[in-house]
Amino acid sequence: MAYVDFLSPLHKKTKRDYLKRVNEFPKAEAARLAKQYGYDYWDGDRKTGFGGYYYKEGYWMQVAKPMIEYYGLKPGDKILDVGCGKGFLLYDLKKEIPGLDVKGIDISEYALEHAKEEIKPFLQLGNAVELPFEDKSFDLVISLNTIHNLYCFDMLRALKEIERVGKRKYFVVESYRNLEEKTNMLYWVLTGECFFCDEEWNWWIKQAGYTGDHSFIYFE
Repeated sequence: MAYVDFLSPLHKKTKRDYLKRVNEFPKAEAARLAKQYGYDYWDGDRKTGFGGYYYKEGYWMQVAKPMIEYYGLKPGDKILDVGCGKGFLLYDLKKEIPGLDVKGIDISEYALEHAKEEIKPFLQLGNAVELPFEDKSFDLVISLNTIHNLYCFDMLRALKEIERVGKRKYFVVESYRNLEEKTNMLYWVLTGECFFCDEEWNWWIKQAGYTGDHSFIYFE
């Protein structure tokens, strides 16, 4: 198991006004709308989610290329994205290596309906806590900013499922290292349920028997 950071460069490009987040619109209502994972979350106002989650040429390639290089991905390898959303990363992975066998699973019908047309055939509705795949059926399972949206008991189940179906694994979740980052995370995050520091996440990893790679996102 290794700490491998693919996401921080993208995360740090976004400027966040944490105080505005909690003052301009009732946070509880924003979270209620966001956790429906429909239009409001993906393509509605920034107050309730992404404010428009669209494919940007080259954006996810900044993650896809390092991931391909690090894991030595090649044509024929089977990749699963748990919490794939609109499938943009899978699209870029397959664009870079057309022979990849990719699959994505997500609980959001809206995201799957509005995925890139080219990747839609490889995506399906489903839940991270019960992956409908055989043991070790994927060469690599990835999960980006997904399992922290579950209650801790389901997050643990999801982590065990990722371990079960993947030969190699990578996940990234939100975390904090100090009270400033914890406060910023509580102000900003709309869909999260697991608000843990690094030490707690490492404890959960051990409880799950997880042997793959991981990294953390911080709200600095």
